[in-house]
Amino acid sequence: MVDEQTPLSDREIEVLELVATGASNQDIARQLFISVNTVKVHLRNIFEKLGVQSRTEATLCAIRYGLVVVDEAETMVPDLPQDRLSPDYWPPAAAWWQRVYVTSVLLLALALLVLPLLGREGGSESIANPITDRPGAGNTSAWVATSRWTKHADLPMRRTRLALAAHNGHLYAIGGDWASGVTGQVDVYSPEADAWSARAPKPTAVSNIGAAVVGGRIYVPGGCTSLTGVMDRMEVYAPADDMWAQATPLPMPVCAYALTAVGRQVFVIGGWDGQHFTDRVFVYDTAQDTWTERSPIPSARGFAAAGAVGEVVYVIGGYDGVGELADMLAYDVSADVWSEQSPMTVGRAGLGVAVIGGEVYAIGGGWQSYLATNERYDPETNMWSVFESPVLGQWRNLGVAALDTEIYAVGGWNGDYMGVNQAYRALFRIILPVMQ
Repeated sequence: MVDEQTPLSDREIEVLELVATGASNQDIARQLFISVNTVKVHLRNIFEKLGVQSRTEATLCAIRYGLVVVDEAETMVPDLPQDRLSPDYWPPAAAWWQRVYVTSVLLLALALLVLPLLGREGGSESIANPITDRPGAGNTSAWVATSRWTKHADLPMRRTRLALAAHNGHLYAIGGDWASGVTGQVDVYSPEADAWSARAPKPTAVSNIGAAVVGGRIYVPGGCTSLTGVMDRMEVYAPADDMWAQATPLPMPVCAYALTAVGRQVFVIGGWDGQHFTDRVFVYDTAQDTWTERSPIPSARGFAAAGAVGEVVYVIGGYDGVGELADMLAYDVSADVWSEQSPMTVGRAGLGVAVIGGEVYAIGGGWQSYLATNERYDPETNMWSVFESPVLGQWRNLGVAALDTEIYAVGGWNGDYMGVNQAYRALFRIILPVMQ
């Protein structure tokens, strides 16, 4: 209940109104022309005054007491205590739209509690074949309308287990698995033309790969060449010349790894070595064309995803041979030390990750569980929040990359090969008039 002795200030109500729309701390800071740290102070004060522990609880409480009016709030997953899911949690004089909104949020909360359990009923055992998919295997997904996702031209070759890289205003979809097997096809997407075009194919057809952009080149290490074949090659693509070259091979064959770049270094983390999931971490120096080994990830896994914020590499989710993981691990590059961070709300394997605006976005997954949302991580608060997904259920082994202010999610698997090309508007530009 709102503390009558410490009512919310006008600025706190402004922050709360933006929280109710699903805005991130960075979004709020930009719109109110304040710093992110100031936003955090306001949020802390709001939580204390409302007696809540999450942004969603704060939104529901604000609606209950008429503190904010929500026109088009983004769907959020409530992490509410049981007493707040009871029928008694109604504003005494709530308007009809408030009742509709609260009802929809509570129904979504219940659905998100039940659907993952239903999705795991047939998937509690280990995945029979994590390295490849064939139509008819696994669950299918539902498509839903969303406010911040935009559909673009489909990928020319529907496929999964591909790499996606953003460079010079374009997206590069590389390799993957499709109806006829593993491919080396390279397709380039131009957002300006909303069209794809073919480029020189990758010399070695591979799946279960990632791609990292360093110094104007795209690095694609390892990969699965078949159901049992895993390779150690490092193949490098020069977009300006549309040519491929080979670099020093990996210290060992690996695919289904987590991949990211920090400065001129490319990090290959975990993965599948052809027989087992591994905990080994290799770093490639693009300037020296050399590999070194770093401290292993705390537990072996494949099909995780990675992103870097400054000198910290975040490794998210994955599959360890038993189940999907929800954990978040942080690797300090300079100290060569791993640490645990707050886990996601649900386990995800075969997800994609992009970093934009200093936040880490985890998209897709759903190998053994039913997914209804994606998740966003704020390193400054060590907290996760959810955001909408255009695909409900299974959307895994897709390609994800940040391009300008948007995050693109391309291809993947939902019971069949996907050609989807969806973009999520993560940031908004504000154009200020020039004062003369």
